[in-house]
Amino acid sequence: EHASVDAIERYGKDGPGKEGSVVRARFTLGGQSMMCIDSPAKHAFTFTPSISFWVECQSEGELDALCEKLVASGQFYMPPDNYGFSRKFAWVGDRFGVTWQLNWA
Repeated sequence: EHASVDAIERYGKDGPGKEGSVVRARFTLGGQSMMCIDSPAKHAFTFTPSISFWVECQSEGELDALCEKLVASGQFYMPPDNYGFSRKFAWVGDRFGVTWQLNWA
């Protein structure tokens, strides 16, 4: 409900990326506008948990619902719990390898 895909441009059959992959996309998460690409260049790296999105949840229910959706085919780095710095916190890697730190202060 707090997310939208605002624009997406895909590579055609003439590339340079794989047909249908993303040249550039713009999306909004929680009011924050972001962009992403499918790079046609070969890289020696993939996603790592060293970069993650921080999400301030408005309720425990919101944090729990986000955890449930994000962990599907993903993994917990820190399952939902009180770690002493907030009421409830979770660190989740989603099915794409993107990591999310969810906090309910």
